[in-house]
Amino acid sequence: MKRLGLLRHAKSDWSDMSQRDFDRGLNDRGRRGAAVVGEHIREYGVRWDTLLASPAERVKDTLQAARLQIPIHWDERIYLAESSTLIHVLQGVEGDPDAVLLAGHNPGLQELVFDLVAAENENALFAEVAEKYPTATFAVLELDIGRWADCEPGCGTLVHLTRPRDLDSELGPERVR
Repeated sequence: MKRLGLLRHAKSDWSDMSQRDFDRGLNDRGRRGAAVVGEHIREYGVRWDTLLASPAERVKDTLQAARLQIPIHWDERIYLAESSTLIHVLQGVEGDPDAVLLAGHNPGLQELVFDLVAAENENALFAEVAEKYPTATFAVLELDIGRWADCEPGCGTLVHLTRPRDLDSELGPERVR
């Protein structure tokens, strides 16, 4: 069995509309969300062997605020990738570590959950992901594979899901006043 963690970048800063998407960082709320989710990931109880990450600025800022002490491998293929590309990236993980954390973007991460979880393994957590995969959300899947090269649709079960609002109610959905 392999363990796959998924971390969506935190809330991005849209104050400068002239900025390229790739260069957009986080807003204050995003930094707070990344920090609380980072603490949760550190306390979760899994020793993540490696972290595969999009090199986009908002992912870099998320990981910096999360303060995860995991070796990071930046991979441009993860930037705005579709699920099929993310599966291909996972199939190429070197050294067959037991636990890999993947930090990236939606809709690719949400689609990856849809693809990796077999219909018979859908559960209440899967239903929450089907509804929405918010920024700075952390999910964990257990994959019924012996090596990453065997990662394919239907090999997983979603076993954990945490959003920033689950850890700090002030990080819940923004209300229009």
